[in-house]
Amino acid sequence: MISRRSMLRALAALPAGAAGMALGAGTARADFATMVDPQTDWGVWEGWGTSLGWWAKHVGPDPALADALFGRGQTQLLGQTVPGLGLNIVRYNVGASGTNSIEGRTMAPAPVIDDYKHIEGYQLDWYSDDPGSSSWNWNADARQRDMMWLARDRGADVFELFSNSPMWWMLKNNDPFGADDGNCNLNDRDFGRHAVYLATVARYAHDHWGIDFSSVQPVNEPGARWGHSSWGHQQEGCHFSPAQQAELIAHTRTQLDVRGLGWMQVAGLDEYNYDSALSTWNALDDDTRQRIDKVNVHGYSPGQAREPLYAATAAAGKRIWQSEYTDWRADGGLLADNIHRELRQLHATAFVYWQILDTGGYGAIGFDGSEVSAVNTKFFVLAHYTRHIRPGMRIIDAGHPDVVAAYDDDAGKLVVVVVNSGDTQWIDVHLSRFGVIPAEGTMVDRWCTEFDGGRRYEHRQDTRISGRRFWSQFPARSVQTFEVSGIHR
Repeated sequence: MISRRSMLRALAALPAGAAGMALGAGTARADFATMVDPQTDWGVWEGWGTSLGWWAKHVGPDPALADALFGRGQTQLLGQTVPGLGLNIVRYNVGASGTNSIEGRTMAPAPVIDDYKHIEGYQLDWYSDDPGSSSWNWNADARQRDMMWLARDRGADVFELFSNSPMWWMLKNNDPFGADDGNCNLNDRDFGRHAVYLATVARYAHDHWGIDFSSVQPVNEPGARWGHSSWGHQQEGCHFSPAQQAELIAHTRTQLDVRGLGWMQVAGLDEYNYDSALSTWNALDDDTRQRIDKVNVHGYSPGQAREPLYAATAAAGKRIWQSEYTDWRADGGLLADNIHRELRQLHATAFVYWQILDTGGYGAIGFDGSEVSAVNTKFFVLAHYTRHIRPGMRIIDAGHPDVVAAYDDDAGKLVVVVVNSGDTQWIDVHLSRFGVIPAEGTMVDRWCTEFDGGRRYEHRQDTRISGRRFWSQFPARSVQTFEVSGIHR
């Protein structure tokens, strides 16, 4: 039996007026009820994605992986049938490493770095900016680029070019993994040259690869002290102060425009967490903020408040991407919790996973260092969001932290995703704030995944509209997705 205390606690979490409606509608058996409000609109969803560096270099262009990640059909992976995630966003990591020698200079990487974290760059030296000259090697980084093409061929349609570090020969110590003192490693004379490098790659991709990058992000986690011992010297990286970022952003905008890429956006920040991003944003001058078309942020401090960053950037008319995220839990519970925070608190318009293939529980697909090893439960949890909340839908208020909702105006379709982190319980979803609701008894499709792996994206047709609501029982520690058709605002 559901306790009165449990019911009152759930009702207290509802939006104004919903508690009385829940009781008055005869749903007292529910552990909690929530009201979906289509009038509270948090913007158009752009999509779900992954970065390609480093895993794509490591495993190469694997069609089966591409089907599972970027396709939307049922496909085979490791001997089991899995639902294609339908990721539509690709972040392409343009490299900074190289093996060539220039006038006696060679790259000086730390010996502890895994080879797959050395992303080979395209510009070999400073002698010529002409992409047709011998200063450029367009055969570099073939494995990551080939995977990008596989993603495109399966439906990915949003591409972002991002840089972890300028080319090694632009750096003070020839080391793309960071400065000796943790400060900015880019030579003062090469800020413009780094922008030329990025813009040239973007133009070449347009002309020769069949890829149009929608945006270019010239820095990655610039507030970090790359190369400093506290960061472990583990990957390509370069520190930039807010003033140095402003200079680089201005150069990037200019170089894109010079190459006829005025429509291509400049993304900014890409800081490690929300507090760092807010600090950097507040330190930028108004002209730089104007040049930034989109704000990127990473989700590596999930306990930090997201609302201040959203408020500051939204006031300037900027949208936000959660451009890099990962966690260590293979069951997907932490992933689901943070997706809800990104949509409800940060009001992100895109969510991009960092290493979708990674060791242990970090990846949606496990990778043991030499081969794909497992399809983690996290993969199936992610499918609840990526396969149903699709680009072009509008993110609306679902009334409760454990619930997210998206609405397709043209199709008259509502998607509701609910997380249950506790014991088995009943949950009611109220639809009274919609103008047109499907008729009594109309079927609501649902999919269920249990974090312990008992059910994995299991589809059922056993939920129906009753009055102006529907309800379902939730297994302990599970996520469920519901699709309601024929509903209108």
